[in-house]
Amino acid sequence: MALTNSQYETIIKGYERTRDMHRAMERARQEEVYEAIPEYRRLAESVSTLSVASARRMLEGDDQAPARLHEQLAEISARQRQLLARNGFPADYLEPVYDCADCRDTGYIVREDGFRQKCRCFRQQEISLLYAQSNIQDQICRENFSTLSYDYYQGEDLRRFQAAEKICREFVQCFGEVGQNLFFYGTVGTGKSFLSGCIAQELLQQGHAVLYFSAPGLFDTLARFSFDGRSKEALHALYEDIYSCDLLIIDDLGTEVTNSFVTSQLFSCLNERCLRSRSTLISTNLSLEELRDRYSDRIFSRITSSFTLCKLTGPDIRILKKRRTAFTH
Repeated sequence: MALTNSQYETIIKGYERTRDMHRAMERARQEEVYEAIPEYRRLAESVSTLSVASARRMLEGDDQAPARLHEQLAEISARQRQLLARNGFPADYLEPVYDCADCRDTGYIVREDGFRQKCRCFRQQEISLLYAQSNIQDQICRENFSTLSYDYYQGEDLRRFQAAEKICREFVQCFGEVGQNLFFYGTVGTGKSFLSGCIAQELLQQGHAVLYFSAPGLFDTLARFSFDGRSKEALHALYEDIYSCDLLIIDDLGTEVTNSFVTSQLFSCLNERCLRSRSTLISTNLSLEELRDRYSDRIFSRITSSFTLCKLTGPDIRILKKRRTAFTH
């Protein structure tokens, strides 16, 4: 699927606002430093004078002028860093500020061959617009590693949750180094979607493209485009996004209406992403036995051989939270 013109403009204008905000911040910081350290301003203003003088000497045939200018500028830069440190400012206080250092808040990266390609931060915004990612965005604002709590677990349930948390943190830390896949299964309301959200937030903050679908949403979307002959290009783009995004999250597998179409699409998705060494995270309330009975042996084999399995058990935390809230009120 492709962005509409208005969607594209929305993203580009967002980058423009970000750059304007950062330029204003940089100007304010510069004035703050100039006010606090007059010598810093004097050194900064001397750069243009030295550059003009060096250019004049070059025109007069002085071949050593560029080298001397380079040395002078290096001395000024070192002196400025010393002044910042002496007056309590971070060494990079006046460096350019970017939300995304890769594309410098332009949305595009210029490759070595000169070709411009969309940055990962652009792709994530594109994904969010195309696939209505507000669901996961809202979730990770409330549910992430900073809000993680063990209050509702005890005994074996607690040990399983802590083991799963450890796996999740390692998954984030090593993401991209090797093809990793996670499979959360177990009883309802025990933290599977919560841990998925924790991982999603961390990877989104790192600039990775994360595509989230509920299982019914994924297969309904695939069916809608697959059986519409006018949507061949959109279907191809959808497959490419599903197969190629850095992390694909399929939440609540087993809540969809399972049929031969769903089974074949799920296997194709898992197989293609494994071939491309792309990470997939699946959560389900199904047991492993139910997973094997509901889907093909190929899917069961693919998941149990290529995914790290994390079983979570315990009472439904959502119900416990509601009861606690009602009791406190």
